[in-house]
This record gives sequence, C-alpha cells and structure tokens, in this order.
Amino acid sequence: MIKRILFILFLSVSSLGFSQEKLISQLSASPNPFEISTKIHFTATESGTVLFKVKNVLGKTVHFKELQILKGENTFFFFKGDLSAGMYIYSIQNKKNIVSKRLVIQ
Repeated sequence: MIKRILFILFLSVSSLGFSQEKLISQLSASPNPFEISTKIHFTATESGTVLFKVKNVLGKTVHFKELQILKGENTFFFFKGDLSAGMYIYSIQNKKNIVSKRLVIQ
C-alpha cells in the first residue's frame, strides 16, 4: 500500500514538472535601445494565442496586443507610437507562463 501511494505521488510530481516546461523562450528585441521601432523575436513550442504587453517602470500597462503565433520562431515589429523615451518592460504571456525583458526607447 505504501509503495502504491509513493508511486502515485512520484507520478503526480513528475507530471507537474513537465507541465511547467517553458513554452516561450529566447525572447529578444533588436535593436534595443531603439528610436522608432524594434523587432521582437521569440521561440514557441506550440501554436496559439499570446499576449504582448509593454509596461512602464511604475508597472502600468502602456501597450497591449493579442497575437496569433506559430510553433517555432516568431517575429513581429513593435512601434513606439506615442510612448516617450525611457525604460519599459515587455512581456509575452501564454496560458502557462510569462517571459519578460527590458526595453529602452531613446
């Protein structure tokens, strides 16, 4: 009985570890810093919908967009629009995880 409980516990912990696999990786912006636009690049392990957010240093969301992505490499352009010069945090978020990086507008 104890062996069976330990085995079930082991399987539960193992599946939990696999479910936390990063689905978004290698997030980058180039050029960074930039003046007008930058190219956002990342790799996804599956197709689907993600949220792209840009937040100011106070944590307020200043840009938000829903994107359809493909499995593999994904690239899109981000234009600063009416954002002023300064440091921002950009992120890509799907159902399972969020990846964030720093972005500087000159």
